[in-house]
Amino acid sequence: MNTQSKIAVLGMMVLSFAFSGNAAAQMTKEKTVMVGGAAMYPSKNIIENAVNSKDHKTLVAAVKAAGLVETLQGAGPFTVLAPTDEAFAKLPKGTVENLVKPENKAMLTKILTYHVLAGKYNAKQIWAAVKAGNGKSMMKTVEGESLTFWTKGKDLYVRDSKGNDAKVTIADVNQSNGVIHVIDTVLMP
Repeated sequence: MNTQSKIAVLGMMVLSFAFSGNAAAQMTKEKTVMVGGAAMYPSKNIIENAVNSKDHKTLVAAVKAAGLVETLQGAGPFTVLAPTDEAFAKLPKGTVENLVKPENKAMLTKILTYHVLAGKYNAKQIWAAVKAGNGKSMMKTVEGESLTFWTKGKDLYVRDSKGNDAKVTIADVNQSNGVIHVIDTVLMP
């Protein structure tokens, strides 16, 4: 390799490191929230972030089984109420295994879309809606039924159509296509 080629290769390597350094710096400048031991980046979409949370393996598997990955990678915006693996573990034994079977895809899709609101609603907006509603705010899900948000002390809760309550344990996990609020109970339509 002649001297000119070596200089060109060296220059390309320096530029490569500079650009990858800038990308890494950009990622670290973002205001991230830790969920399941992983940083959630606002520049990534819901799926790109969720797959990194060790607390949401069941949810990610269910989203894949329901064929909703592409939808949740879309433009949105979406507000996702994301049950943890512990929340799924509260369901009767065998429920998750049964729901992810291909023949139960419609029911799984119904349950998962019941955890999604069309639009981006941060905790402050939901609190304001609860206050304006004299302690409760009903919001329609992508599935079609409504959820009821309410507060107790400094905590935000959501009630499903069966009367089950889920506590928002981590709010405002911003995504490029919406926001995630981590919840401690699976909601049922």
